[in-house]
Amino acid sequence: MKINNHLVLASSSIIALLFAIPILLIISTLFHGYSENWLHLTQTVLNEYITNSLLLVSGVSIGVILIGVPTAWLVTCCNFTGKGFFKWSLVLPLSIPPYIMSYAFTGLFDSYGTANEIMRYIFDLESSYNFFPSVRNIPGAIIIFSFTLYPYVFLLAQTAFINQSRDLIDVSRTLGLSKKLTFLKVALPLAKPSIIAGLMLVAMETLSDFGAVEHFAIPTFTTGIFRSWFGMHDLTTAKQLAGFLFVIFLILIIIEKYSRKKMQYNFSFTSNRKLVPVQLKGIKNYLSFVLCGIPILIGFIIPFTQLLYWALVYKLDYFDSTFYESAYNTFLLTLISATACVSISLIINYVLRINKNSFLSFTNKIISSGYGIPGIVLALGVLDFFSIVNIYGNLVITGTIIGLIFAYSIKFYALPNLSIESGFRKINKSIDEISYTLGVSNFNLLRKVHAPLLKNSLQIALLLISIEIIKELPATLILRPFNFDTLSVSAYMYASDERMVEAAAPSIAIVLVTLIPILLLIKILSKESNE
Repeated sequence: MKINNHLVLASSSIIALLFAIPILLIISTLFHGYSENWLHLTQTVLNEYITNSLLLVSGVSIGVILIGVPTAWLVTCCNFTGKGFFKWSLVLPLSIPPYIMSYAFTGLFDSYGTANEIMRYIFDLESSYNFFPSVRNIPGAIIIFSFTLYPYVFLLAQTAFINQSRDLIDVSRTLGLSKKLTFLKVALPLAKPSIIAGLMLVAMETLSDFGAVEHFAIPTFTTGIFRSWFGMHDLTTAKQLAGFLFVIFLILIIIEKYSRKKMQYNFSFTSNRKLVPVQLKGIKNYLSFVLCGIPILIGFIIPFTQLLYWALVYKLDYFDSTFYESAYNTFLLTLISATACVSISLIINYVLRINKNSFLSFTNKIISSGYGIPGIVLALGVLDFFSIVNIYGNLVITGTIIGLIFAYSIKFYALPNLSIESGFRKINKSIDEISYTLGVSNFNLLRKVHAPLLKNSLQIALLLISIEIIKELPATLILRPFNFDTLSVSAYMYASDERMVEAAAPSIAIVLVTLIPILLLIKILSKESNE
């Protein structure tokens, strides 16, 4: 049934278009004239930006596959000591952003870091002797990104393994395949689309990172954009670098979608029997425990312990009024932005469900790509858009929290959109037809019929976007109002001045606050998988 209220459709289209404008403004800079600074970059450091970015993405992709896929298979298809604990705890590293982990590992492994000091004390070594190498390099960054981002692959691979029918495994065993070959030739190929989707998320997170690579002094696109803007005072070149990076993201998205289309599997199996986990004994049981324990140890326990060490051993005074103000600002921005973004996504997806509109559908896909835009790139687009509004609309909104809320909504729109879109797909269209037959209006259809059925999807959407907003750094750093700090900005400011002890308080708060929605998300997903 077509929607009668054209105002709703028009409003949704306007909202979607407003979200797309900052992205389009960045893309448009690629068609502007190129300055001498751009030519200088292409002749000197652009190749370094590309090389380092590719090295990071390649290394991290290999790392997250080696960590995320085996652990997902073990907790899904095997029984071993500690499985119940690892099933949810393997997601804990998601609460530690790469930039915070880089701060912790720097304080741990630097020349006079905690780890080297301990080893020098134990073995009575000279103060100049370094037992552990520095992590401020590309290999160190790859390790940090791998152990903080593998949960994306872990979660998607785990879901793929859970949804695989027991019949497939039984057939493979009937054909004489061993457990190992069954995993390699049956289970793993079937999970490829989900694994690739996870890898795309990891690649986007790696390429868009600013805090960790800046702390390690690794030249990448994001650091190059920042230096072009603040170092060379060339905003145009910074936006052109941003546009170039956005094109790379679009290519990645296209490749991912094409790969998923190529990997369509059809089954004649109708049984919904779930996999029966294999009981592991002896050395296999021990190795499984170790394999699942290492990611948690490196990705959560070690960095969090280092942060606690700074906070408790050195000083607790940093939990002061400034800290609480930053925490309040973070909570306020998260609440407003998450609610606004989820509401907009719900409205747009509902309108698309009851009235197929090609323009709205296309625009919705465009703004969903905002997740792949580095925060620093998005900040430039928002500033461009706001400058136009300031000039032609006689409305000064630059330097207000409106800019942050707007940027968060664009960047993280894909998260609630993915969840809500998936939720709508699960609702049979016949429900809509029956509701219309009973005289239910479009508004009541959404409020009384769809909303209750979308409860889990809406909760997941709110939790996902809350996690990301709490951890977000570059866009907040640029767009925040004067003297308006969040927890992430406070941690960055202290760490950039090498005041690692002071950075501990906001860093710990980010981890602990992020843990709440993560644990709630695990609970909801676990409930869904058991239904």
